[in-house]
Amino acid sequence: MSKVTVGVSLKMYFGHERARAWFDEVAALVRDHPAIRDGVVELFITPTYLQVLPAVAAFAGTPVRIGGQDVSAEESGPFTGEVSAAELAEVGATIAEIGHAERRRLYGETEEVTAAKTRAALRAGLTPLLCIGETERFEPADATIIAVAQLRSALEGADAGAVLVAYEPVWAIGAPEPAGHEHIRKVASALRDALQSDAARTGSVVIYGGAAGPGLLTALGDAVDGVFLGRFAHDPAALMTVLDEAADLALGRGTVRRPAQEPSGAADPGWHGGVAETVDAPEGADR
Repeated sequence: MSKVTVGVSLKMYFGHERARAWFDEVAALVRDHPAIRDGVVELFITPTYLQVLPAVAAFAGTPVRIGGQDVSAEESGPFTGEVSAAELAEVGATIAEIGHAERRRLYGETEEVTAAKTRAALRAGLTPLLCIGETERFEPADATIIAVAQLRSALEGADAGAVLVAYEPVWAIGAPEPAGHEHIRKVASALRDALQSDAARTGSVVIYGGAAGPGLLTALGDAVDGVFLGRFAHDPAALMTVLDEAADLALGRGTVRRPAQEPSGAADPGWHGGVAETVDAPEGADR
């Protein structure tokens, strides 16, 4: 993929009014960000269920995608406390986060449950955000086997459609540092290969989400398609730092180019990270 994807999960850190204020501040910033506007960088946010509607409203008119942090495996019926994929889609969400390590650990969600939720999301036209990762620290070769097996299990019997795969080694979530760069590269590469070998998953991306922060995208380069942020993104300015980094990475991949220098010698227009505002995708490039 040429574009760079940046995701943010708010988990249950924000109350309703704080979330609304955060949405408004981030929306004001991304409206002026050429990389977001032109699709060079894709931003998605998964707030709590109660915050989905105000998030959709706050980001109206921008390309920012909103998702739920979970979704029911059931279509409808007597399932107290659940939210269906169809209802999420109805109110404007386009993503459903599925299989996060906390759901597995705290609520006993199994691979079978993850697969059922993936099927429900795709049936409703949502993009599954599949959280994949080993619970213990292994050598990259062993972590790769576990991650690919989880991915294949989650997609078993699912309709065709692109997925977002967030590689989040459980042992790195909330840790001071992410997994080693070479570890991430090897596992992400294997996940990409698995997706690319499946004709039903065209357009899928692999992002990294274990203790992700500034500098990681630059260090990983083309090894991943983006990052999935947690508490680091609670500060909108910090989030913008990563979006600028993502824009620079997209430029380096050839997704965008700087405009020709004006005859007057005026400086190129740019966005926050110094990436040119003019965006041209090469023929056939994914925008």
